[in-house]
Amino acid sequence: MSWLRIRELVRKEFIQLLSDRRNRAMMFVFPFIQMLIFGYVVNYDITNIRVAVLDYSRTAESRKLVDSFTGSKIFHITHNAADERQMAQLLLQQKVDMGIKIGQDFASVIRKGQTAPVQILVDGSMSNMASVRVAYTASVLDKFNREELHELYLRTMNYGKLDARIRTWYNPNLNSQYFFVPGIVAVLVMITSFILTSIAIIREKEDGTMEQLIVTPLKSYEFIIGKTIPYILLSLGQMAAVIVLAIYWFEIPLEGSIPLLFLATCLFLLSTLGIGLYISTISSTKQQAMMTSFFFILPFFMLSGFVFPISNMPEVVQWLTYLNPLRFFLVILRVIFLKGVGFDVLWPQYLALTILGTIVFSGAIIRFKKRLD
Repeated sequence: MSWLRIRELVRKEFIQLLSDRRNRAMMFVFPFIQMLIFGYVVNYDITNIRVAVLDYSRTAESRKLVDSFTGSKIFHITHNAADERQMAQLLLQQKVDMGIKIGQDFASVIRKGQTAPVQILVDGSMSNMASVRVAYTASVLDKFNREELHELYLRTMNYGKLDARIRTWYNPNLNSQYFFVPGIVAVLVMITSFILTSIAIIREKEDGTMEQLIVTPLKSYEFIIGKTIPYILLSLGQMAAVIVLAIYWFEIPLEGSIPLLFLATCLFLLSTLGIGLYISTISSTKQQAMMTSFFFILPFFMLSGFVFPISNMPEVVQWLTYLNPLRFFLVILRVIFLKGVGFDVLWPQYLALTILGTIVFSGAIIRFKKRLD
């Protein structure tokens, strides 16, 4: 193996990449834009619940109930409905997220010490958001009940509940960015390495330089190494840049080892670069290679646990996720970022990445040898 030939091929690849304005944008601009967009948009934290109130009682008690919602700083009363029809229209047109209907006898029932019904209407078209809104509503109503009972009986009333002292580890404020931003780092590395590698060999074919490379003294494995080294270096550089952005812009804590992060990235790149090279060998044009890349990217994304928990998937699909290197890479990134654990805990994920990467990259080399002969 001649490192001189490999070095010259690497130099040629960098020159070709950097001379194309579109490649420069993809390598240096798009990752930061995607990081900022995903970091702010992909967020399950609920800070603004729009509420419509239909108050038939119009008493001090009903106003106190409404004030208990506005005092939470999450609920915002945006509409006061005149009747049930207007309430339904507001929910139908998605102008509010939930509605509160207070009956005419609300105050009189409370003054008698009886249970007063309050109807809560929640837009359930987004079920995950609706369940969180219902939970917030239940906590506000529970607090209102305790305060009213204290005023009626002049003493604190206990319901015999468990006194739960809840402490959240690793993410005390339950900030969803702590969960999503490390995952975005992995997705960006995957997309960039997929797309750039998939068009690496196609570019030689379309430019008419493939035949010239074949007749050179370059061995097939030297050609593969020379083609992949630039994308490994670029991906590691992007990885470093987006990690810095995650730490200093989004203020995500990095509790673990940085060398372990980059080791996991190198093992993950074995799979993504191998798939990209395989796509290069079966595609005839750049457009075909790009479309095939997205065919792989979407299943990788959906079956990785980035958004949807793997445990909620059907059992057959859960077994399929073991073929997805992004699944293991996400676990490593999130655990190193938030928990700071070491190789003694994460070795199964590293082993899985090594096995998958070796198989995929070896298969790509074998496939390329057949096309080179």
